[in-house]
Amino acid sequence: MRIFSQTELTWIRNMHNSTAETPHMAGARNETLSTQSPSSEFSLGVMVLLAFLMVLLALVTILGNVLVILAFIMDRNLRHRSNYFFLNLAISDFAVGVFCMPLYIPYALTGIWHFGRGICKLWLVMDYLLCTASVFSIVLISYDRFLSVTKAVSYRAQQGIASNPVIKMVAVWVFAFLLYCPAILFWDHVAGHSVVAVDQCYAEFFDNWYFLLCASTLEFFVPLLSVTYFNVHIFHNIQRRQRHGSMQDCELPRRDSLSWRFCLLPRPGASSPPSEAEDSVSSTRSWRPAVMANCPSPTQTSPTALKKDFSVSFRSRTGSKLQRDKKIAKSLAIIVCVFAICWAPYTLLMIIRGACKGKCIHNSLYEITFWLLWINSSLNPFLYPLCHVRFRMAFMKILCPKMFAKWRSRNTPSF
Repeated sequence: MRIFSQTELTWIRNMHNSTAETPHMAGARNETLSTQSPSSEFSLGVMVLLAFLMVLLALVTILGNVLVILAFIMDRNLRHRSNYFFLNLAISDFAVGVFCMPLYIPYALTGIWHFGRGICKLWLVMDYLLCTASVFSIVLISYDRFLSVTKAVSYRAQQGIASNPVIKMVAVWVFAFLLYCPAILFWDHVAGHSVVAVDQCYAEFFDNWYFLLCASTLEFFVPLLSVTYFNVHIFHNIQRRQRHGSMQDCELPRRDSLSWRFCLLPRPGASSPPSEAEDSVSSTRSWRPAVMANCPSPTQTSPTALKKDFSVSFRSRTGSKLQRDKKIAKSLAIIVCVFAICWAPYTLLMIIRGACKGKCIHNSLYEITFWLLWINSSLNPFLYPLCHVRFRMAFMKILCPKMFAKWRSRNTPSF
């Protein structure tokens, strides 16, 4: 009879236990292994590199959006109705960099949530709220640009509460909260139990395909189609005006009614019209006084000369407006492309992952698309305000005050 050593007995006992394992136990073990973060497979060097890139992205997001907020506070010329929507976008993206990214970095690297269930719920609410508010702010910016280009006359005539930017900004946050936050807060209470492990942090509806499809439609597909619609109509409007001439922003006076009020040609040395960030209202108000000061009275100028001056000034004004609208169209085209690139992969993977209960999407691929959403928040300060001259001047004033003073002294007209 063979006598087994202690090592052999231990090996036989382990083999017997493994063969006696039930299918349910094996499935549970495989499910546990599948929920572990792939970060545990990373070497120390890779984890350090990932941590550095994540912290760098958070800092870029914070500093870029702080710059936009400071520019809005310090430069009163930026406090225009449409620019309030840029401020709303910057606030939501700034909060993403300050709150959402720092809490998620250790979770992404270790695969374990260290801050408890209460902080997890707060983080989920803030993350979904801020990202959704950022998307809705982009739609609001695009809609405002759409009105300023395609319906300039009615855009100038808007008055009252309906055109108040604060009301629209508050509505963005309310709609963003209602889309996800009630489900995050009360899903486990309605279901009667929680499907999220104690050391994990994700939404209870993470695998609910029907909810994800409906929410993603409102959060991504509808905004994308809306921004695309606004952009296409702006391009069509510009092409039509190039072919037939723009007659929508300034009405031609009736014959024999031409007067000094229609003399809109700016005097030499006067400041140029505002940048493309300003709409027709601000541009008209900003350069009309200089125009009026240089206009002769009807008693000093013959009707023929007035008609000639008006024709030249009208072409100059409509040409300048057309150029500003072209820049608006280009900036909106960038908005559509970057927004689609950053949001489409995550949205599609979330729907597919919910349909297959997380079994057909690798966790690393999901993490990459998840960080793409936050990359959009870091790009927004550079994509939107930096497309406009007024914001660039404000940034120069904050970052390089001496250079800004020299530039301003060179470009200030002398009288």
